[in-house]
Amino acid sequence: MWRGRAGALPAAIGALCRALPPGSRPAPETFRLAKFDRPEASLQIWRLLYSLLKQIHDGGWTELDTIGTQIRFVKSVLWYHGYGRPEFYQLPSDGSQGSRELLLAFSWLLNRISLLEQLLTVNRVKIRDEASVCTIHSYTSGCHMDQTIGHFSVTETDLIRQPDSYKQLLQSLESETSRLEAFLEWKQLEPVYWHWMETVLDTLSEDANTFKSEDVCKEKNTLPNANLCCHIASNIIGEIDKLTKDLVTLHDGLHELVTCKKSAWHEKVKSRERTLPDEREFCAAVRTITEAVKLKLSDLKYHCAHKKNGMHGPYRLVFKDKRSASKTGFLSSVSKEPITNVVNATEVISKLQMEEATLKRELKRLQEECRHKLDEIAEGLVGVICIPPMKR
Repeated sequence: MWRGRAGALPAAIGALCRALPPGSRPAPETFRLAKFDRPEASLQIWRLLYSLLKQIHDGGWTELDTIGTQIRFVKSVLWYHGYGRPEFYQLPSDGSQGSRELLLAFSWLLNRISLLEQLLTVNRVKIRDEASVCTIHSYTSGCHMDQTIGHFSVTETDLIRQPDSYKQLLQSLESETSRLEAFLEWKQLEPVYWHWMETVLDTLSEDANTFKSEDVCKEKNTLPNANLCCHIASNIIGEIDKLTKDLVTLHDGLHELVTCKKSAWHEKVKSRERTLPDEREFCAAVRTITEAVKLKLSDLKYHCAHKKNGMHGPYRLVFKDKRSASKTGFLSSVSKEPITNVVNATEVISKLQMEEATLKRELKRLQEECRHKLDEIAEGLVGVICIPPMKR
């Protein structure tokens, strides 16, 4: 259905490139070169994958890293996400070849981890206060059009102080808008891209069959004559007989050694059992500790499950004075609907501090119990010196 639309594929690849971050956009021609495994496209796609994956997993990227470092990073991230094609991991570390394998890996990331969606989320323009509260808020109280918020954010306050700075914000918003528009265009033309990727796989299979046929022809042309084969076979049989005798001798020696070691080990175990505490007492102590840990875990899970539903996702930070803090607190989003789900920062901090203190006391108690048990066990070990970890 898509073959008749000659301009659909360039439009799809163009939208895909425009949906990528500005500093990481490849030329659409790179995809065509990669389909035919052209080496001049390999280095470009390696750098593309490095820059995109760095933005998702490491918060940024730099061109100062060598190509070998970039390739190792990309391979490790692909391995982490479960990409299992061995041909990809066998590509050379100088980036000189393998553009078609890299195209397959890039397309796999598009589908498997929603690469474009993650990049749009990571690189979105942030105009709200979602990281820290700034006391500039008290000076703009009552100025915001949305009375549920009541004050300006840091970005809004900066725009008022320095009106000229809106140009940079406007450029960032326009860039993000263009990427979102390209993403929407890409989603409409995405089937065209995947149909084209089928032809890439077909080309890959044809090349593999060609290489296989050439290898078979070379093997037929280099077969030795019958007499030489018989001579080689007789030599191999002699070597096998010799190796068999050596293996039998080695097996007998190992069997004798294992028997001696096993008897010595049993004697050590018996002597240790006499010095260790009663097994029933030890098992009872282990069960007690296990039940205590399970109880604490179930209690923690219960508290986590019964937290407010609003404790999820990003929050817009809103400054409120003491008189209104108990009523409003932090607002999760700007909405004209009545606010029913709010979180007060002071209450959350106090509760978390109490939970932290409780968990620290429980951890200290369990560490002491484990230390005593380890001391008892260490006393029964002959010829072993146990050095306990340093107390913090």
